[in-house]
Amino acid sequence: MTLKYSFLPFAQLTPHQVYDILRLRQEVFVVEQKCIFLDPDDKDQSGVHCMGCDEDGHLQAYTRLLPTGLAYDEYPSIGRVITSQVARGGGHGRQLMEFSINTLYEVYGKAPIKIGAQSYLKKFYGSLGFEVCGDEYLEDGIPHVPMLKAI
Repeated sequence: MTLKYSFLPFAQLTPHQVYDILRLRQEVFVVEQKCIFLDPDDKDQSGVHCMGCDEDGHLQAYTRLLPTGLAYDEYPSIGRVITSQVARGGGHGRQLMEFSINTLYEVYGKAPIKIGAQSYLKKFYGSLGFEVCGDEYLEDGIPHVPMLKAI
Protein backbone atom coordinates (compact mmCIF):
# COMPACT_ATOMS: atom_id res chain seq x y z
CA MET A 1 0.00 0.00 0.00
CA THR A 2 1.27 3.43 -0.95
CA LEU A 3 0.12 6.50 0.96
CA LYS A 4 0.06 10.07 -0.28
CA TYR A 5 0.69 12.60 2.49
CA SER A 6 -0.78 16.08 2.75
CA PHE A 7 -1.53 18.62 5.44
CA LEU A 8 -4.12 21.32 6.03
CA PRO A 9 -5.06 23.72 8.82
CA PHE A 10 -8.45 22.94 10.34
CA ALA A 11 -10.26 25.78 8.57
CA GLN A 12 -9.31 24.32 5.18
CA LEU A 13 -10.46 20.76 5.90
CA THR A 14 -13.61 19.65 4.10
CA PRO A 15 -16.48 18.24 6.17
CA HIS A 16 -15.63 14.80 4.73
CA GLN A 17 -12.00 15.11 5.85
CA VAL A 18 -13.07 16.13 9.37
CA TYR A 19 -15.42 13.14 9.48
CA ASP A 20 -12.69 10.74 8.26
CA ILE A 21 -10.21 12.11 10.83
CA LEU A 22 -12.63 11.80 13.74
CA ARG A 23 -13.73 8.35 12.59
CA LEU A 24 -10.14 7.04 12.40
CA ARG A 25 -9.30 8.55 15.79
CA GLN A 26 -12.36 6.87 17.33
CA GLU A 27 -11.62 3.52 15.65
CA VAL A 28 -8.12 3.40 17.12
CA PHE A 29 -8.23 5.31 20.40
CA VAL A 30 -11.74 4.48 21.63
CA VAL A 31 -12.67 1.14 20.05
CA GLU A 32 -9.33 -0.63 19.48
CA GLN A 33 -7.55 0.70 22.60
CA LYS A 34 -10.77 0.54 24.65
CA CYS A 35 -10.17 4.04 26.00
CA ILE A 36 -13.25 6.10 26.73
CA PHE A 37 -12.38 9.80 26.48
CA LEU A 38 -13.63 12.95 24.80
CA ASP A 39 -11.45 13.12 21.69
CA PRO A 40 -12.56 16.54 20.37
CA ASP A 41 -10.66 18.74 22.84
CA ASP A 42 -10.95 22.23 21.31
CA LYS A 43 -7.37 22.01 20.02
CA ASP A 44 -8.18 20.71 16.53
CA GLN A 45 -9.28 24.15 15.36
CA SER A 46 -5.80 25.61 16.06
CA GLY A 47 -3.88 22.67 14.64
CA VAL A 48 -2.51 21.48 11.34
CA HIS A 49 -3.70 18.04 10.28
CA CYS A 50 -1.38 15.62 8.47
CA MET A 51 -3.12 12.93 6.48
CA GLY A 52 -1.89 9.84 4.67
CA CYS A 53 -4.43 8.53 2.15
CA ASP A 54 -4.32 5.37 0.08
CA GLU A 55 -4.79 5.13 -3.70
CA ASP A 56 -8.58 5.25 -3.23
CA GLY A 57 -8.42 8.38 -1.10
CA HIS A 58 -9.17 6.61 2.20
CA LEU A 59 -7.47 8.03 5.28
CA GLN A 60 -4.99 5.46 6.63
CA ALA A 61 -2.57 7.57 8.71
CA TYR A 62 -2.93 10.80 10.63
CA THR A 63 -1.30 13.24 13.05
CA ARG A 64 -2.25 16.56 14.56
CA LEU A 65 0.36 19.31 14.85
CA LEU A 66 -0.13 21.96 17.52
CA PRO A 67 1.69 25.27 17.89
CA THR A 68 3.74 26.27 20.92
CA GLY A 69 1.54 27.08 23.89
CA LEU A 70 -1.39 24.82 23.05
CA ALA A 71 -0.29 21.40 24.32
CA TYR A 72 2.99 22.52 25.90
CA ASP A 73 3.96 26.02 26.99
CA GLU A 74 7.41 26.02 25.41
CA TYR A 75 7.14 23.61 22.48
CA PRO A 76 5.10 22.77 19.40
CA SER A 77 3.85 19.20 19.42
CA ILE A 78 2.74 16.22 17.36
CA GLY A 79 -0.16 14.19 18.68
CA ARG A 80 -3.08 11.95 17.83
CA VAL A 81 -0.61 9.76 15.91
CA ILE A 82 -2.53 7.00 14.14
CA THR A 83 -1.97 4.35 11.52
CA SER A 84 -5.04 2.30 10.63
CA GLN A 85 -4.99 -1.44 11.26
CA VAL A 86 -4.86 -2.21 7.53
CA ALA A 87 -1.85 0.06 6.99
CA ARG A 88 0.28 -1.20 9.88
CA GLY A 89 3.48 -3.12 9.31
CA GLY A 90 4.45 -1.40 6.08
CA GLY A 91 6.59 1.42 7.48
CA HIS A 92 3.75 3.93 7.28
CA GLY A 93 4.14 4.99 10.92
CA ARG A 94 7.73 6.08 10.26
CA GLN A 95 6.75 7.82 7.01
CA LEU A 96 3.90 9.58 8.81
CA MET A 97 6.15 10.81 11.60
CA GLU A 98 8.91 11.94 9.23
CA PHE A 99 6.32 13.84 7.17
CA SER A 100 4.83 15.32 10.36
CA ILE A 101 8.20 16.46 11.72
CA ASN A 102 9.10 18.13 8.42
CA THR A 103 5.65 19.71 8.16
CA LEU A 104 5.88 21.03 11.72
CA TYR A 105 9.22 22.67 10.88
CA GLU A 106 7.72 24.15 7.71
CA VAL A 107 4.61 25.52 9.43
CA TYR A 108 5.89 26.53 12.88
CA GLY A 109 9.62 26.92 12.26
CA LYS A 110 12.49 24.66 13.27
CA ALA A 111 12.20 24.18 17.01
CA PRO A 112 12.37 21.34 19.52
CA ILE A 113 9.23 19.16 19.42
CA LYS A 114 7.56 17.67 22.49
CA ILE A 115 5.22 14.69 22.43
CA GLY A 116 3.33 12.58 24.93
CA ALA A 117 4.16 9.09 23.66
CA GLN A 118 2.44 5.89 24.64
CA SER A 119 5.16 4.19 26.69
CA TYR A 120 5.34 1.05 24.58
CA LEU A 121 6.40 3.25 21.62
CA LYS A 122 9.48 4.81 23.29
CA LYS A 123 11.88 2.84 21.11
CA PHE A 124 10.03 3.83 17.91
CA TYR A 125 10.04 7.53 18.78
CA GLY A 126 13.62 7.23 19.98
CA SER A 127 14.60 6.03 16.51
CA LEU A 128 13.21 9.34 15.19
CA GLY A 129 15.38 11.40 17.54
CA PHE A 130 12.99 11.84 20.49
CA GLU A 131 14.36 11.38 24.02
CA VAL A 132 12.47 10.78 27.24
CA CYS A 133 12.30 14.05 29.19
CA GLY A 134 10.23 13.18 32.26
CA ASP A 135 8.47 10.55 34.28
CA GLU A 136 5.90 8.11 33.00
CA TYR A 137 2.28 9.13 33.61
CA LEU A 138 -1.19 7.79 32.94
CA GLU A 139 -3.36 9.52 30.36
CA ASP A 140 -6.85 8.10 30.08
CA GLY A 141 -5.58 4.94 31.76
CA ILE A 142 -2.74 4.38 29.24
CA PRO A 143 0.94 4.74 30.28
CA HIS A 144 2.63 7.64 28.50
CA VAL A 145 6.02 9.30 28.68
CA PRO A 146 7.01 12.85 27.69
CA MET A 147 9.62 12.95 24.90
CA LEU A 148 11.52 15.78 23.28
CA LYS A 149 13.21 16.01 19.88
CA ALA A 150 15.99 18.59 19.94
CA ILE A 151 16.90 20.59 16.86
